Amino acid sequence: MPLAVLLYNLGSRYTSWLRTGSALLGGGVMVLVGLWVNWMTVGASELRGGLDVFAALAPMPLAWAMGFAARSRRALLVAAEQRAVEAGRAQRLEAAQATQRERARIAREMHDVVAHSLALLVVHAETLRARGDELPDWARAQVDGLAAAGRQSSGELRDLLRMLRDPAEAAPLQPVPGLGELGALLDSHRAAGGTVEVRMGTAETALESLPTPVQTAGYRIVQEALANARRHAPGAPVRLTVDGTAGRLRCEVENSRGVRRGTAGAGIGLGLVSMRERVDALGGELTAGPTGDGGFRVVATMPWEHAGA
Repeated sequence: MPLAVLLYNLGSRYTSWLRTGSALLGGGVMVLVGLWVNWMTVGASELRGGLDVFAALAPMPLAWAMGFAARSRRALLVAAEQRAVEAGRAQRLEAAQATQRERARIAREMHDVVAHSLALLVVHAETLRARGDELPDWARAQVDGLAAAGRQSSGELRDLLRMLRDPAEAAPLQPVPGLGELGALLDSHRAAGGTVEVRMGTAETALESLPTPVQTAGYRIVQEALANARRHAPGAPVRLTVDGTAGRLRCEVENSRGVRRGTAGAGIGLGLVSMRERVDALGGELTAGPTGDGGFRVVATMPWEHAGA
């Protein structure tokens, strides 16, 4: 049995033929010494013949073969796992390259279509502003709001295109909008003909101290909700409630029924999807749906305990 165990371990663990041969030689010497001791310590009547010794030693190569088979199986499993890891790495690399190519294609399309049209819009708005003395008061206010919104959108679009082209350089060139810019956002909503009633459950200075991801998400949600109100319920009063207490930010935007019919086909239906993705990314909750009086309400609740980590 010791020799069988030795041979099995030789086949299972040793890959060097020199070390294996040395171990086999040592095992053979041990067998010869054992046979010599047995021959010297027993009488002639008790000594067994060579066939019995051969019968005991003949299965020994099988033990080595079993160990070698076990080692070969382990090597095959390791090679298969390595191939699986390399295949997964190659697949992830190919997916990343395909994603980057798609990002670059989208960036080119947005630059060729959206950016040029937006730049043209800003140019026309600035031209009208230069001739503001020829416009009525209400038109001057509209043009000022249009020019400001165009410049802001142009800057955000440039940052978005840079991020699409190279995610490693995703740092925005201009400050990321936060809750401190809600006042300017509400002014632009009013300048576009909307009315909004604001209720702050927390001081504005306290809101500005919240984590940046929460502030950005809150700003974008309010921005999208106000834009939806202007599109689908023109002239409807809007009630905005912002509360940043109890470890979470709660933004509620509710509008009543519009005084005029909304623009047909306005929007592409991704506004609510984008809001939900922003809230889900922060571990919050979003509820959006019609109210009983024909209006619409959006409520987003986002904790900030994980956003600042």
